[in-house]
Amino acid sequence: MTGERQMVPMDRYEALSLLGSVSMGRVVFTDQALPAIRPVNHLVDGNGGVIIRTHVGSAISSLVHASGSGVVLAFEADDIDQEKHTGWSVVVTGMASLVEDAEAVSHYEHALRSWVNYPMDQIIRIQPDLVTGYWLTADGSP
Repeated sequence: MTGERQMVPMDRYEALSLLGSVSMGRVVFTDQALPAIRPVNHLVDGNGGVIIRTHVGSAISSLVHASGSGVVLAFEADDIDQEKHTGWSVVVTGMASLVEDAEAVSHYEHALRSWVNYPMDQIIRIQPDLVTGYWLTADGSP
């Protein structure tokens, strides 16, 4: 592979659209005063919110429960071609809260199947306040 790559910013709409096009990402949070990252499957709802499932007692769930009114989390997903060294990366930062509406919980339980064999009984929504996305390109165009 020859040539340098460029980071080209994208707008919020494009970033959220790309985020919704992949099913795996990483949630970033604080655990015992240290940064922590967990891989999770996700979906992006109609309002741009990032929806993840977890379980009671998980570090993420405990953090959201302890905050009462929500806690700031970050979420990152990407699609990078390992051979061409091109692709994109999107980071969303915002308030995370537990989804408690029974109809919404039922909807997300059906729409977002867990990848692990563990009861995922908590639905968390990250409301994106800050959305940053970049294309990694060879020629400066997305």
